[in-house]
Amino acid sequence: MRILLVNTLYPPVVVGGAEVSVSLLAESLAAKGHHVATVCLNKEPDLAVDEVNGVRVYRVPLDNIYWPFGQPEKPALLDRLKWHLGDTWNRKAARRFGRILDIEKPDVVHTNNLTGFSVSLWSEANRRNIRIVHTLRDYSLTCKRSTLFKNGTACERRCSACATMTAPYLYASRLVDVVASNSRFVLDTHHKLGYFSRTPDKVIFNIADIRDNVPLTRPSGDDLVFGFIGRIEAEKGIDIVLKAIDLLPDAGWRLKIAGAGAEPYVNDLKARYRTDRIEWVGFANARDFYASIDVCLISSVWPEPLPRTLIESISNGCATICSTAGGIPEISGMSALIGSYEARDHRRLAELMSKSIGEAQRWKQRQPIKSGFKEQFSPDAISRQYLEIYVDEN
Repeated sequence: MRILLVNTLYPPVVVGGAEVSVSLLAESLAAKGHHVATVCLNKEPDLAVDEVNGVRVYRVPLDNIYWPFGQPEKPALLDRLKWHLGDTWNRKAARRFGRILDIEKPDVVHTNNLTGFSVSLWSEANRRNIRIVHTLRDYSLTCKRSTLFKNGTACERRCSACATMTAPYLYASRLVDVVASNSRFVLDTHHKLGYFSRTPDKVIFNIADIRDNVPLTRPSGDDLVFGFIGRIEAEKGIDIVLKAIDLLPDAGWRLKIAGAGAEPYVNDLKARYRTDRIEWVGFANARDFYASIDVCLISSVWPEPLPRTLIESISNGCATICSTAGGIPEISGMSALIGSYEARDHRRLAELMSKSIGEAQRWKQRQPIKSGFKEQFSPDAISRQYLEIYVDEN
């Protein structure tokens, strides 16, 4: 089968989990003998074609007024508005994509994050009668921030600006033959807004190649060690975690925080929560980090589709305390779950942390991994599920 995947970015350019998930899927499909190509954006002004681990990669110029990824400073409001309007239906990007379709002649086009391309790409595939599969990896079809999160809280309803600028996405969603997502929560959120109303859908987890993980035993110590790993920003709930520690007993625990964030924000948190029981690790090797903690805190307050940190913590034998945001509850029960809490309820989080401190000997042990857990996220299992929906059964 000839398969063409599309995602905003592709390794070695990585700013989030989507790039990792798409590349792992592409390489798994190629390893099964399929002809796989991907299309992503290039910061440079020219088309570049290369090969990465058996996958042909087309890196196309961004047809908009600035490169939005990894900007040290937020562009001016007017520039941001122009950028989003340009991303509503990008005809130039569609024409570029059409030329690649004519070269590759794929049997199926599998789109993922389309920020920077726009959904205009679907019209080019549809015009050529090519089957379209789309995977929802965020909320970019419904929200211009892609997160349904604003001013420190999850959006209970869309603002008029997002509804207006994403209207073409809603209309174009009818062009998609099958829609997938890594959580039912994300699918249902789109369905409630009218997206993909008559489109077959399927929940397919992201690949997390954790089959060979053997949980490492943590060095012995008296304190129970909590861990937070991820971007240090409000939507990940780090401030909720730090509020909770103010309510913990004075002894019997430590907290390790791994990751990075905007320097002013991180410095403010460090200044407000001064205690030698918190260790700010910075960037850390994930495997080593999980081996150094007992309980992983999955604390997102934005409706995160399905955090990779939860999958990794389970595979590394850590107990978990999880917020109920987004798709987290869909797999939190696969973990050694101490308890769940509403995403902004720091008091309930503190109760669960205190409970685990009182049961420290139990949670200091590496937790058994439930039968079949790792296989559900394996490259073979995930690529097989996608191959099933790549084929038109009619």
